[in-house]
Amino acid sequence: MTNDMTNELTDDATDDTTHGATHDATDDHDVRETGRDARTTLAVVMHSAFFVLLGASLARYLARHGPEPRTPWIIVLSVLLAALYVLGPALGARLTARRMIWLGAVVAAWAALVALAPSFAWCAVPLFYTGLRTLPLRAAITLVVLLTALVVAAQLKLAGWADPNVLLAPPAVAAIATTVFVTMERQSARQRALIDDLVRTRRVLAATERREGMLAERERLAREIHDTVAQGLSSQRMLLQAADRLWETDPATARSHIRTAASVAEHNLAEARRFVHDLTPADLAGGTGIGHALAALAERESDAHLTVRLHTEGTPAAPLPALVESALLRIAQGALANVREHAAATTATLTLTCLDDQILLDVADDGRGFDPRTPTPARDVRGHGLPAIRARLRQLGGTLTIESAPGEGTVVSAAIPLTTPTEPR
Repeated sequence: MTNDMTNELTDDATDDTTHGATHDATDDHDVRETGRDARTTLAVVMHSAFFVLLGASLARYLARHGPEPRTPWIIVLSVLLAALYVLGPALGARLTARRMIWLGAVVAAWAALVALAPSFAWCAVPLFYTGLRTLPLRAAITLVVLLTALVVAAQLKLAGWADPNVLLAPPAVAAIATTVFVTMERQSARQRALIDDLVRTRRVLAATERREGMLAERERLAREIHDTVAQGLSSQRMLLQAADRLWETDPATARSHIRTAASVAEHNLAEARRFVHDLTPADLAGGTGIGHALAALAERESDAHLTVRLHTEGTPAAPLPALVESALLRIAQGALANVREHAAATTATLTLTCLDDQILLDVADDGRGFDPRTPTPARDVRGHGLPAIRARLRQLGGTLTIESAPGEGTVVSAAIPLTTPTEPR
């Protein structure tokens, strides 16, 4: 049984952890892809603009000048510039010696074209973008200034006089393009840093939630083990000890104790398998209700040393929630486990009272009692029954009251509201 429980718990934990890690990794990937998509869109627009401007400049030259001695050179340089530009993405975005050589070749081919045909100066704006993407900021601004100077010189040659528009428009366009690009890059860098911080924060929060979930699951299992397996093992131990004492003198009674211990073991095995999967307790599995489940518990817990009785008062106006029924049964099991091990009682009474707005469960015994304000050594050793009961009630918005005095028995009263029950987290 222990191996089965361990394997099932391990498998469930592994599945949850894997699912959570996969989900987080997918979300982080999506967040980063959003920023990459924006930069990719800008790159596609600029590259497309370069080829459009290059083709338009070549078409304009051929339409205006026709066949000339320099026309073949212009066509060859145009094709060469286009081929060189296409090689750029293959070299990657990192600044390397090969990429520097490539950028120099592109600028040289473009400058030669501008010297032969000034209309190719319109390709400068996409080249601004390429330089700004490739080089460090200062080197990129220097390249932009040089390209702008070539554009101005080419346009002045084409105009034939010192046209103020030619002198001022290219520098203004270059300044605007550079400012926009640098601003966008800085904003993008800040956004990437913010996204990285958010991703790290989300991972920390996700890890914290998973740890809290694991701790909550451990607490649940601790309560379930205390109320089922531990109680069953305690009963089996006492039955087997009694059988051992009577084995020689009263074999029939000894065998009866052994059969009872086997029945308890079978019931506990069913309980253990159910709470591993967080299902309804075995006594509630048939849908018979909390009254029948408490009656079965009272009959099972009664033996030669302890008599357990059940009294019910009233009936609920509506079927009780499964969480409330399960909690009531576990509370009764835990309280009876404390009675059997600590109270030295001969009689215990379960009283289930159904009111309009709440349901009450009282577990009373005629045992030795104790002072609730002063922990006894026995309670310190055990220490998990009452805390487990309080934890269950706290999850459902209920309260626990203990009345006891030395030599006068104990009454444990649990009250659970039925109007607005709180679901456990």
